[in-house]
Formats: sequence, structure tokens, C-alpha cells
Amino acid sequence: MKKKETRKLEDLFSVGPATVRDLKLLGITQVEHLVGKDARALYERLGGLSGKRPDPCVMDVLSAAIAQAQDPDLPDEKRRWWYWSRIRKSREK
Repeated sequence: MKKKETRKLEDLFSVGPATVRDLKLLGITQVEHLVGKDARALYERLGGLSGKRPDPCVMDVLSAAIAQAQDPDLPDEKRRWWYWSRIRKSREK
């Protein structure tokens, strides 16, 4: 039997009040709702819902949140949005 998720969105490292608001705008209210999501797709959808293009770092925060949702034992480095920022920037080159 799978253990019930007890973490809240705000328990995830790199996720602050603004990100929680963004996630709720996207219909994501629980950590388990992030499992299997694509950060770029959420980022694009958020831009459409808000009517403005979010800062690209928002995508990095979403990546960090998704990774933590999928792996509660994720190494500390991968919990930080700037880890995902480096990956995004290296892919954009």
C-alpha cells in the first residue's frame, strides 16, 4: 500500500507563497498533483492564464517542485531552483 503524501506545497524547497499561488492557478493544490507534470508545459499554461510571460526562473522553480514531488529523497542540490536553472540554460545553448 502506497504511503499517503503528507507534505504541503509550501514544504517543498524553493516553493514560496508566489509559487503556491501560481500552482493553485494551475489547479495544483497538493504535492502529488505535481507527479508526472512537465515544467515547461506548466510554465506555458501559467503564461496563458496570467496573460503575461512569467520570468524563466519560474520554470526552474516548477522543475524543482516536480522533482521533489516525484522523489521525496531527492538530493539537496536538486531541490534548489538554481540547479534547474543551470540545466535549462545549458539546454538553451
